[in-house]
Amino acid sequence: MRFDHRHLLGIEPLRPDEIETLLDLADRYVTLGRQRDKHAHALAGLTQINMFFETSTRTQASFELAGKRMGADVMSMAMQASSIKKGETLIDTAMTLNAMHPDLLVVRHPNSGAVDLLSQKVNCAVINAGDGRHEHPTQALLDALTIRRRKGRLHRLTVAICGDIAHSRVARSNILLLHKMENRVRLVAPPTLLPAGIEEFGVEVTHDMEEGLKDADVVMMLRLQKERMDGGFIPSEREYYHRYGLDAEKLRHAKEDAIVMHPGPMNRGVEIDGTLADDINRSVIQEQVEMGVAVRMAAMDLLARNLRARPTELSA
Repeated sequence: MRFDHRHLLGIEPLRPDEIETLLDLADRYVTLGRQRDKHAHALAGLTQINMFFETSTRTQASFELAGKRMGADVMSMAMQASSIKKGETLIDTAMTLNAMHPDLLVVRHPNSGAVDLLSQKVNCAVINAGDGRHEHPTQALLDALTIRRRKGRLHRLTVAICGDIAHSRVARSNILLLHKMENRVRLVAPPTLLPAGIEEFGVEVTHDMEEGLKDADVVMMLRLQKERMDGGFIPSEREYYHRYGLDAEKLRHAKEDAIVMHPGPMNRGVEIDGTLADDINRSVIQEQVEMGVAVRMAAMDLLARNLRARPTELSA
């Protein structure tokens, strides 16, 4: 298996064959996760530290479970009550971490680029669990694995990403990955929820759900990130749901076998109809959660294999 990276900071540096390598390994971990004995030993003897500077439930729990299943010594630091709040800089934090000699560091941070900076200062492998509006690579990888398992392939599909594109690191990582795998990507959102210069990403952009969902193989809904909004981006949640919330009527414009995705947590009745979210024939939202553990196991496995390699032989 070829995965020539010391860290997993984003999708952008990954080659298509490296993405396939990670997904192939994750497939094996899906099988392991469905067995009674779910333990592997790829991280036995290694120390994994989770540092979440933003609150998280799904991602943090997924990384903790992944590390423990693989035999790592896992420690999660409560960064909301840490020395950072007392004025410690990120560089000071890195120096403290180096003194602890961790092997894997999983970081979520509210500022874009903070995880990259930290990776330059610590003596271990770093995984980006989401930084600002920049990237969330393991989310895009778990979405890719979910699509590949349901659709039988991960290329030449039409994928509609709908909702709050402007504030979404998930959207950015998915756009990068889907393009690398030769897919057609459409973004559907009101003008206020689209970032400036989005057309430069090589995507189709529309403000109309009917047009955006037409013949789509995959419909990926995004949460309204109200915590990142500092103004009136939508008239009201009721109006937003009427125009951009996914329901059975709007989904009819997609292909009959189109799957519905959502990275969670969901705002039912705002970006997606609750009944549709629970439809086991169309919705793969729960599968995404399962794939998340497997993808994070695979990512940490591959990085652990590279820990013995000299840093000069590996890219970021």
